[in-house]
Amino acid sequence: MNKLLSILNVKPLQQSLKETDKPILLYGMGNGADMIIKVLESYGITYEDTFASDGFVRGHSFHGKRVLSFSEAKEKYGDFVIIVTFAVHDDKTMNFISELSNNFELYAPTVSVVDGSPFTLEFFKENEENFHIAYEMLSDEKSKVDFLNILRFKLSGDVKYLLKAHSEKMKLYEDVLPLSEDETIFDLGAYDGDTIREFLSVTDGKYKKIIALEPDEKNFRKLERKTEGLNNITRLNMGAWDKEETLYFAKKSGRNSRLEDGGVPVHFTSVDNIATEEVTFIKMDIEGAELKALEGAKNTVAKYRPKLYVCAYHRNEDMFALPFKIKKLYEGYKIYFRQHPYIPAWESNFYAIP
Repeated sequence: MNKLLSILNVKPLQQSLKETDKPILLYGMGNGADMIIKVLESYGITYEDTFASDGFVRGHSFHGKRVLSFSEAKEKYGDFVIIVTFAVHDDKTMNFISELSNNFELYAPTVSVVDGSPFTLEFFKENEENFHIAYEMLSDEKSKVDFLNILRFKLSGDVKYLLKAHSEKMKLYEDVLPLSEDETIFDLGAYDGDTIREFLSVTDGKYKKIIALEPDEKNFRKLERKTEGLNNITRLNMGAWDKEETLYFAKKSGRNSRLEDGGVPVHFTSVDNIATEEVTFIKMDIEGAELKALEGAKNTVAKYRPKLYVCAYHRNEDMFALPFKIKKLYEGYKIYFRQHPYIPAWESNFYAIP
């Protein structure tokens, strides 16, 4: 009982925040901070102020209070607990957060991208066996070590575990996910073609065919512009699902556009419905619809055994539900886990190789 929890050996974030006698300050404002405030309120924890990086603050206010600069926060409070409330992947800001974590008690809470629910000790305990089974499914030691460190991070909020797990994306293609010059690629959640450009940098621009789905209209226009010079590419302004269906989609026109009540109607379809020839590689970054899309690719997987690249950070259960589903589709997949540079643990991905 509690075998995996004892291996992780971390103090849960909720406990750390309740036990501290230091003032708690939010680093960052906006939608992310609003979600974190709701989590803190559910824990019965209050924060004192909000701050932003020096040079960024220009008379901003947040929840009725003036946003401090980092220098002002240090002058006012001296030592304090920092709660990071935004997502970041540029080197400069990540390095700054890493430096802050060496000098302050600093946490980056994990909150579900889909529904805002926090990754709690209670949730982990309810699913401890599932997490352990998923851990045992992993096919190399690095996957297992990184998987444990990401669980440590999600439970504790301590970014040092997240930073330990970071691995560069391009190394992945050498060690885990070899791409040939003859791939037929399904890019589900293509955004503006950023991962298409990444794939082509690995194959020297060579491929057989690309089918790119992007449900957000503005993102789709970007995709068209940024891939207009490519041959043998089919761009579809629709989402990936387990069947043909009209769903409602938030009009965010950004990387995190997603399904949302009251959004705009968008056509969704399955890989099985549009795969008319051999598929060698499927990438899914579809804001929490990955399980549905995997179900909608079951016939394609059964027939062609494509390589899979599946994002695993949109829902708290993704860390076990997705590898379970992948293995159910084809028991012969080898499953790898990698965490690419991002704070919080966005860019947690499973890679399945037949």
